[in-house]
Amino acid sequence: MQERYQRTSHTRSTGLIALLGWFMIQILFCALPSAFAEESLPIGVIDPQAVLENSNAGQKALATLKEHVMVRQKLLETDEAEIQKLEQQLQGGTGRSETETQVLQETLQNKIQDYQRRRQMFQQEVQEKQKNLMVDYMKKIEGATKTVAEQRGFSLVIDKGNEAIMQIVIYSGEGMDITDEVVKEFNKTYK
Repeated sequence: MQERYQRTSHTRSTGLIALLGWFMIQILFCALPSAFAEESLPIGVIDPQAVLENSNAGQKALATLKEHVMVRQKLLETDEAEIQKLEQQLQGGTGRSETETQVLQETLQNKIQDYQRRRQMFQQEVQEKQKNLMVDYMKKIEGATKTVAEQRGFSLVIDKGNEAIMQIVIYSGEGMDITDEVVKEFNKTYK
């Protein structure tokens, strides 16, 4: 009986502690808005994609990436043309021996497999280059953003996001968007 009482008592005290913890969290979250209201928190917003696209260094980097993609695309188009040529030869193949037809089919299959491997390799390569570009430029954008935020007295700068992926900021007041200023700072720092 005493053991049962101890288990019940322990369960009650654990439940009471959990309930008390929940109330403390609720009080904290209720108090946060009023704390921010009493002490103004200057916040800015920025569109990092626009900084990349509108800055001189960003435009150069994007042009280099685009050129890389176009070179790879031309190589793939050459492979596609060779595949189409082999397919046409197979379709118009009268007067060819069975062995010649079989060799042509094997050549076509090998070309298709090579094309698929090359295409996959190029896609991975381009994705890696895009990722590296974004990582590198986000560090640079962060530095330029910090400079502008300190000049403007912002305590916090939030990424606006974009409509294509996910819009983070739904509304920002006039003067909070520092994207253009960051582009100017970025152009001064990175030529």
